Amino acid sequence: MNLETQIAKIIEANGAALYDTEIVTEFDETIFRVLVTKTGGVTLDLCATISHELSPFLDVHPPMSQAYRLEISSPGIERKLVKPVHFINAIGEKVKVKVAGGDKFKGVLQRADNDGIMIKTKEGDKCFTYSELNTSKTYFDWN
Repeated sequence: MNLETQIAKIIEANGAALYDTEIVTEFDETIFRVLVTKTGGVTLDLCATISHELSPFLDVHPPMSQAYRLEISSPGIERKLVKPVHFINAIGEKVKVKVAGGDKFKGVLQRADNDGIMIKTKEGDKCFTYSELNTSKTYFDWN
């Protein structure tokens, strides 16, 4: 069983789901970020509980060989869409995508499966395979 699967089990035991993991460097510090989702939202208490349970596991099974700081958080209302499951779970939400060649599209995610997506834009429906997408994320109209 790989590390991500083990992390997902610990998170699921707390009533949440693993969204993604990422390793980032901020201010010369390496951060192992674990992003979690939960119906109804992710609270600070939930993040703290998961951190307390995940930390000892990662002490025994470190995600990297160098020193790091563990961070548990929500992916946020405007979140990156990378894996097919991210797109599938975002059906009905507003998305922005940048495709190979630099074109950008905004619209509502209508369909997603393991092969690609369909977005309803002002110009009509646009379909893309995942290999055509450079960056994708959900967005929120703050107006």
